[in-house]
Amino acid sequence: MVGCCVARLLAGIPGTRVTLVDVDPTRAGVAAALGVGFAAPADADGGCDLVVHTSATAAGLQRSLDLLAPEGTVLELSWYGDREVTLALGGAFHSGRLRIRASQVGTVAAARRGRRTTADRLGLALALLRDPAYDVLLTGTSPFRELPSVLPRLADGTLPALCHSLTYEED
Repeated sequence: MVGCCVARLLAGIPGTRVTLVDVDPTRAGVAAALGVGFAAPADADGGCDLVVHTSATAAGLQRSLDLLAPEGTVLELSWYGDREVTLALGGAFHSGRLRIRASQVGTVAAARRGRRTTADRLGLALALLRDPAYDVLLTGTSPFRELPSVLPRLADGTLPALCHSLTYEED
């Protein structure tokens, strides 16, 4: 879901070519609804100045590096927790002067904190989410009381979802 949201935001920058790269071929329809291209990892075109990675897999991060043009950057948005990630940093990594840039969502970078207040950032985020294209990401709803049975299915993929919503209803 994070990758899809970022793809939609980046597609709004004039002159930008955005491709959603995903192992799940059913995401092609999501990409189309978001107004961006789609490719399977093996079919994605390289030569990218920027790749935004969100899969939280070593294979996805490696493929992101492989897609970069010389002096390109991977913006890593994934959270790996305590998992180790192994990458092949030979080949073009050094000679191409490739970069991996980490993100951190808990705080805004010190250099940018003074530009907008927390309320300003929240207001902008909510305004951007009014875009009806994001509705394609809402893939299901369950009552909160069903969470104990829904959560394991979301985790193991038997209930596929980009953004599964919970409703809070009184019985």
